[in-house]
Amino acid sequence: MAITGSGSLAISLCVFVISAAFLPKVEGQNLATDNISVIEGEMATISCRVKNNDDSVIQLLNPNRQTIYFKDVRPLKDSRFQLVNFTDNELRVSLSNVSLSDEGRYVCQLYTDPPQEAYADITVLVPPGSPIIESREEVVSEGNETELTCTAIGSKPAASIRWMKGEEELTGDAAVEETYDRMFTVTSRVRFSVTKEDDGVPVDCIIDHPAAKDLLAQRHLEVLYKPEVKIVVTYPEGLTREGDNLDLTCIAEGKPHPHQINWLRVDEEVPPHAVVTGSDLYIENLNKSYNGTYRCVASNAVGEAYDDYILYVYDAPTPSPTPTTNPANTQDSRAGEGAPQKIDHAVIGGVVAVVMFAILCALIVLGRYFARHKGTYFTHEAKGADDAADADTAIINAEGGHNNTDEKKEYYI
Repeated sequence: MAITGSGSLAISLCVFVISAAFLPKVEGQNLATDNISVIEGEMATISCRVKNNDDSVIQLLNPNRQTIYFKDVRPLKDSRFQLVNFTDNELRVSLSNVSLSDEGRYVCQLYTDPPQEAYADITVLVPPGSPIIESREEVVSEGNETELTCTAIGSKPAASIRWMKGEEELTGDAAVEETYDRMFTVTSRVRFSVTKEDDGVPVDCIIDHPAAKDLLAQRHLEVLYKPEVKIVVTYPEGLTREGDNLDLTCIAEGKPHPHQINWLRVDEEVPPHAVVTGSDLYIENLNKSYNGTYRCVASNAVGEAYDDYILYVYDAPTPSPTPTTNPANTQDSRAGEGAPQKIDHAVIGGVVAVVMFAILCALIVLGRYFARHKGTYFTHEAKGADDAADADTAIINAEGGHNNTDEKKEYYI
């Protein structure tokens, strides 16, 4: 009777099992393996390792205790299992295209006395599908609350969900549902109030799972808000004075865009000749009766808002006086510039006056002096008579012997 290859292998296994029962116990042999986590559809590798092997046989069994590999022979007809390495110290087998049905406990067995076993648990990871994010309302008005829902379907194990609004992390409420095929669906809901600053801000639903990276869904918030109003003075640039013109522009932004802009004067009527053109208010030839608070009111479907401008009209500027209208001011203004010249003329005048006075005084003194002392002199004929004791002697002693005794006198001043 012919024996097929598989029958021969079965007989060899039986013989080996019977023989193994009578093997002596080997000290110091250690069998080891590792648990494996693998993503569905990828490859898993099982390694059975022996330390200090004495030619004992290594085999690998599936979770149903069916032999996958006996030494380097594969009895199991599943071509996804392939031999990677076989030595006295290791049996390494790969399993490609892993599915959920492959999950379980695999057995590394070493034929010793007693036989040794080590267990490798294969865990199959199934990433969730693309997350789905939904909003309770497409558009929300500022100040109201909105709700968003994110769902991660069909994962193993169950995914976790995080929420981010811009740079702010939000806290959601999660619910986990297990399906019949050991898969999980996770749903998370988050609620928060919105402001106008949230308009256009992204909200992210982030999925955390060991079999998936960078998995998220995003939705941008659309927030409606009432207008923001600001009044800008187009003219004049400085103070508003009597006779000037006033031009105001009302800038209003909102979502939706303001459909109506009105100008009014608080507690009073707008001047009758004021001109309103769209968002502009124009008043010409201002006077003090126009003083007051002018208000621009803008409204949209969400609400209305306003901004105020307080008008105060100042007096018109007065013309400046001409420099020649006040001689005193002119004299005073020139005093500082002429001071040095006045000082020079005074000094010179004083010196001249003193000199003239000195000359006049000298003339008077000389006049008085000559008036008191008459000048007397003798002619040549009377020369030498000065020493005579009397007149007769003088005549006698007069030089030249003249007998003319007439005395000549001259007076001068």
